[in-house]
Amino acid sequence: MIEQIRSSFTLEGYWELFDLVSNSVITAGVLGLMGGVIGVFIMLRRTALVVHGIAEISFAGAALALLIGLDVVAGSAVGAVIAAALIGVLSLRDKDVSAVTGVLMPFGLGLGILFLSLYQGRSANKFGLLTGQIIGVDDIQTRTLVTGAVLITAVLVVIWRPLMFASADPQLARARGISVNALSIGFMVLLGAAVAMSVQIIGALLVLALLVVPAAAALRVTSHPSSAVLLSMAFSVLASVGGIMLAITGTIPISPYITTISFVIYVICLLIGRGRGRRQRPQVQRRRPTAEPEQSPV
Repeated sequence: MIEQIRSSFTLEGYWELFDLVSNSVITAGVLGLMGGVIGVFIMLRRTALVVHGIAEISFAGAALALLIGLDVVAGSAVGAVIAAALIGVLSLRDKDVSAVTGVLMPFGLGLGILFLSLYQGRSANKFGLLTGQIIGVDDIQTRTLVTGAVLITAVLVVIWRPLMFASADPQLARARGISVNALSIGFMVLLGAAVAMSVQIIGALLVLALLVVPAAAALRVTSHPSSAVLLSMAFSVLASVGGIMLAITGTIPISPYITTISFVIYVICLLIGRGRGRRQRPQVQRRRPTAEPEQSPV
């Protein structure tokens, strides 16, 4: 097996292949930047499970579009935005995002499997919906995905302060007059669009590796919001672009590269964070004033 994996790698004609996937590299870089920004809010709002739920319903929308002959990217986007808005509205009443997501996830996955079982076309199209197909991104898809990623990032920058406040302390934000419910639904719609575009890179099953893992890694080494966003963006770009750069050296799909790079980054950040915590504990104990011994009465 090791020999089989080793024989699948080659550097012959690497730069010629790189020219063929230049659109993919640009798209992956821009989507990585967007994923780094929105990923921090996903972690702060504890909605990582929601990302997976939206991805599965996005997969169902893409599978339906493939079945009836429509644009797969558009079908994925429609499914994701509808799912995100539905989760956002239902969770406002139940106050339990995980329960709502857990109900919708199997429904979306079941619909997607049904639509793919009815599809009689190429099996590669079915596989691409689950594992991503960014290697085949054309000029039109590149412009669409880049434009969408830039718009989502711009909206997040505009609503940065109130969204950060509402994510960190929703009760205090509501007391200060911030419309927390409107922000929550708006963020869910943005998240749905982000998931729909990220699915094009890594597929519906592994989208967490692009939107959640880099942000989780960044928050392991810093608690400052701005630093966390910058690190998350760097990690996400490294995983997405690095995955493509490695994938064109062989025949292995792109998804394992992206997930492996993301996982390695998280493990490194986890070890750094724990090592820093061990070093800080003795310093805190040394700074803590010691109680003066009681003097015995003479």
